[in-house]
Amino acid sequence: MDFNVKKLACDAGVFFTRAVQFTEEKLGQAEKTELDPHLENLITRADCTKNWTEKILRQTEVLLQPNPIDHTGARIEEFIYDKLEKKLPSRTTNAELLGQYMLDAANEFGSGTPYGSTLITVGEYQKRLGTAEREFLQTSATTFLTPLRNFLEGDWRTISKERRILENRRLDLDICKARLKKAKQAEVKAAAAPDFQETRPRNYVLSASASALLSEEVDKAEHELRVAQTEFDRQAEVTRLLLEGISSTHLNHQRCLQDFAEAQATYYAQCHHYMHELQRELSRCANSVSGPHQSAACPNPVSAAFPSGPSSPGTRKAKVLYDYDAHDSSELSLLADELITVYTVPGMDPDWLVGERGNEKGKVPVTYLELLS
Repeated sequence: MDFNVKKLACDAGVFFTRAVQFTEEKLGQAEKTELDPHLENLITRADCTKNWTEKILRQTEVLLQPNPIDHTGARIEEFIYDKLEKKLPSRTTNAELLGQYMLDAANEFGSGTPYGSTLITVGEYQKRLGTAEREFLQTSATTFLTPLRNFLEGDWRTISKERRILENRRLDLDICKARLKKAKQAEVKAAAAPDFQETRPRNYVLSASASALLSEEVDKAEHELRVAQTEFDRQAEVTRLLLEGISSTHLNHQRCLQDFAEAQATYYAQCHHYMHELQRELSRCANSVSGPHQSAACPNPVSAAFPSGPSSPGTRKAKVLYDYDAHDSSELSLLADELITVYTVPGMDPDWLVGERGNEKGKVPVTYLELLS
C-alpha cells in the first residue's frame, strides 16, 4: 500500500497540536473561543433530542418485543434483510402460535368433544388476537420506530460529524490566536532589547535582521489567523443550519407519535372486541349443557332478532372509526369513515348495536363507532 509519509506526518502534527491546545484549555492555561449563545442553545437542544429519542426508541422496542433475546435476534434479522434489500417476512406472534397449539390439541382430543370444541373456539380467537398484534407491530415499526432510527442513524450522524469539524476548526482558531500572541510578544521583546541601540552598529544590523524575521512571523501568524477565522465562521454556519433542522425533526416525530397512538387504539379496540366475542362464545358453550348430557360442540353465533321494516325507533347516525370484517352472517362489515344507521333491540348485548346500510343489516361493535347526535 502506498503511504504518503509527508501527509501522515502533517496530520499527526495537526492532531498533536490540537491535543495540546485542548489539554491546556482544560487546565486553564489557554484561552478558548466561545461559541455564539444561539449556537450553544441549538447544540444543547440537539443533544437533548438525541438522548431522549434513544431512550424512547429503546423502551418502545422493549414494549413491542419484551423478550430481550427475541429482540436482539429480531434486530439482527432486520439488519441482514435490510443489507440484502429484501422484505422481512412476517413473524408468527406468540398468540398465533398458542392458538395453533390449541387447534392441534383439539384434533388430538377430538373436535366433537366438549374440551376439543372449546379448544377450537379459544384457539381461533387467540389466532385473531395474534393477527391483530402482528398488524400492530408492523404498523408501529413502519410509522414510529423506523423514523426514530432514521434520525439517529442518518441526520444525527451528519450533525455529529459537522460538530466534530466545528470543534477542530475552533481548536485551529485558538492555536492561531496563541501563535500570533507569542509572535507579537517576541517582536516587542526584541524591539526593547539593548542590541537595537545605534551606538553598536554591528549588533544593530544583526538585530534588524532578527526583527525582520520576527515581523515576518507576525505577518504569517496574522494571515493564518484570518484563514482559520474564515473556516471557523463557515463551519459554524453549516452546523447552525443543521441544528436548526431539529425543529423539523420534532414535527416529524410528533406526527409519528400520533400514528403510533392511532395504531395502539385500533389494536386495543380489536382485542377488546375479540375478547367479548370469546366470552359470548364460551357462555353459549356453557349454556348448551342440559342435565347430564352435554352438547358435542359449541353452537355457532346466530343472527340477532332484528326488527323488520325500513327503520326502528331510537335510530341514530354513526361514523365508522375503523374497518371491521364480519365474522358471520349476523354481523355487518364496516369501512372506516362511512356513515351508517344504528339502533338497539331489547335484550341485546350493550357492546353491540344493529347497523343498517341501505338494504344491509347486521350487528356492529360499539367500539368501532362514533355515535352522532
